[in-house]
Amino acid sequence: MRVAPPPDLKQLRPKRLWEIFASGAVSAGATDDGTYLHWDKLRHLAPPEGLSSEEWWWLVKANRRPMLRPLPLTDAEGRLFVYATPDRALQLLHHIDKRCSGEIAMPEVVTADDQARSHYLVNSLMEEAIRSSQLEGATTSRHVAKELLRSGREPNDRSERMILNNFRAMEFMRDIDDVLTPVIVLELHRILTDGTLDDPDAAGRLQTPEDERIAVRDRRDGQVIHAPPPADQLPDRLQAMCAFANEPLDAERFIHPVVRAILLHFWLAFDHPFEDGNGRTARAIFYWYMRTRGYWLVEYLSISRILADAPGQYATSFVLTETDDRDTTYFLLHQLGVMERAITELHAYLARKVKEVRDVEHLIRASSQGFNHRQLALLGHAMRAPGHGYTFHSHSASHKVTHETARNDILPLIERGLLERSRPGRSYVFTAAPGLAALLEGLG
Repeated sequence: MRVAPPPDLKQLRPKRLWEIFASGAVSAGATDDGTYLHWDKLRHLAPPEGLSSEEWWWLVKANRRPMLRPLPLTDAEGRLFVYATPDRALQLLHHIDKRCSGEIAMPEVVTADDQARSHYLVNSLMEEAIRSSQLEGATTSRHVAKELLRSGREPNDRSERMILNNFRAMEFMRDIDDVLTPVIVLELHRILTDGTLDDPDAAGRLQTPEDERIAVRDRRDGQVIHAPPPADQLPDRLQAMCAFANEPLDAERFIHPVVRAILLHFWLAFDHPFEDGNGRTARAIFYWYMRTRGYWLVEYLSISRILADAPGQYATSFVLTETDDRDTTYFLLHQLGVMERAITELHAYLARKVKEVRDVEHLIRASSQGFNHRQLALLGHAMRAPGHGYTFHSHSASHKVTHETARNDILPLIERGLLERSRPGRSYVFTAAPGLAALLEGLG
């Protein structure tokens, strides 16, 4: 990706800058729509009357300066990174606060009981594991990946191993309390990269001065877009990142929890301390921090699915930060926008699920023997995908129930003629009976 670096503002004449100040031109400091523009885009716009593009950029920077707050993160030369929360960021943070934390009234399909909620959580963790791995090169299709995670079989190749590892890593971080340590980060990376690296010994280990430091390159043309800090700095930098994660909310330096979660994501990705798997590790830490600070709905989101739709924008948000005086606001705004879209799509998805379950319930409402929510979920899915096969193991894995509970859910559906049983291998496979919708209507 090609990003034009901002001009050297030292070349502007002090007398001319004073004239601009005296004229009252110092005002908004951004474009009319409130976008936090980088020079790369601003240079293509018409500047305000009487100003050159360079002078306009100087005004933008002057207006941003009072908003910028320092971070304990530094570059390799010890220069501090900064961030700001402009109006657009505050608007998005308010939206996330309202819809991702506290006692939120979720659709009954999720909140019916703990097992129903567990089913949706497992599916969300699967989705994030798949998309996060695909974002970093896994080529397994979503259909095959879900079959892998539901069946419990061993992965067939590196891509499938990446996805299975990512799912296990997400589950590992769910058991971690609200304190992050370097040991936890290293174990997280080991789980994520087990069996997928060219050098197996690199799993769960920081790069050392003896290693070839891995730069981040543009996948299209091989251009270096980020040279990470020297390896000898990594132990101290990881310790500093964990200290930043563990600061209490009532500390003297208050940082909004969502902002801190995003900055942790940026921090690990910038340091790039591992041979591979840095992005997956960073996103897992983001999810962990959000969950442990009360944003429980985030576990049901897949930010990697949104990122995978436009991977160039994700990478560009890092580059914009590095080329504009280490201003992480570009990355912050990008990630807040991703979260807003993910939240909106989650609520649309849940609305569809509620309708599907209600449709099934409508068909069987007059049945003399009711179905539990797991059976309703299976029947609803079977009506939408009549050729799909189910097993006791896949049903157990989807709903986090025992094998015996899975049998007690499925066998009555066979007895009532709603599912058919076959045995193509050593395990039974169950599929929807022909005309399932009509059969359900008959039960009514």
